[in-house]
Amino acid sequence: MSKKHPVVVVTGSSGAGTTTVKRAFEHIFRRENLNAAVIEGDSMHSLGRAEFKAAAATNKGLSHFGPEANDFAGLANIFKTYGETGAGQRRYYIHSDEEAVQLNARLGTKLSPGEFTPWEALPASTDLLFYEGLHGMVVTDKVDMAKHVDLAIGVVPVVNLEWIQKIHRDAAERGYSAEVIVDTILRRMPDYVNYVTPQFSRTHINYQRVPTVDTSNPFIARDIPTPDESFVIVRFANPKGVDFPYLLNMISGSFMSRPNNLVVPGGKMGFAMEIILEPVIDRLVTESRKA
Repeated sequence: MSKKHPVVVVTGSSGAGTTTVKRAFEHIFRRENLNAAVIEGDSMHSLGRAEFKAAAATNKGLSHFGPEANDFAGLANIFKTYGETGAGQRRYYIHSDEEAVQLNARLGTKLSPGEFTPWEALPASTDLLFYEGLHGMVVTDKVDMAKHVDLAIGVVPVVNLEWIQKIHRDAAERGYSAEVIVDTILRRMPDYVNYVTPQFSRTHINYQRVPTVDTSNPFIARDIPTPDESFVIVRFANPKGVDFPYLLNMISGSFMSRPNNLVVPGGKMGFAMEIILEPVIDRLVTESRKA
């Protein structure tokens, strides 16, 4: 961890709600007039799209959740370097044709979706590093990202809801069959258990969306439960200093389920994130400027 150059991570699987958290942080950064160096999780894959497909054809256990398809050591080094110097490098993974057009125009390259841009220096004079992706708090026998992180936010729905979101997204956006989607879920499960789930015991604050409708068989669910059909459990690893009476007063319909668990209506997830996280970010940056 670094007093002078804070590292903030949002970790959670795709579709878990990390985009909502990222938007909440963008609002906070704008209101606080903060300049963040942003690292995208997909940029730290170790394989491009074509390389991954070729490797997966012979390695049935390969998944984007595990160490074989990601550069854990490289990500940990980015966190460490930024914490020590406030500098570092990043690259981008190109997801779509639209992204390819934008990045190629800026970089003067001719890259396609599924490829990585060249490494480039992080912006100078930033207030903090912000990472959003799958692996912000991974710890293995070789890598310890958590020791370089000042604030870690976990975003994870209950697993059946996560599967429902993946099934609907992959079918609608990518045209995958039900059999292919289920095969992907099964392929990912060992890495999910070993590398993704343990992170949420190391995070400082977790946001877990829990549906209030039946999701007992995610493979036949016709619809994704809406935010208004959900509650979000906000778990504080250390509740000391959290002004729970203020939060309960500000977030209509919220209540405490345990001394360190605040439950809020699903539709208020973004709002709850902003009023909970803004003072935390303000404190981190204030301390870094003093340092």
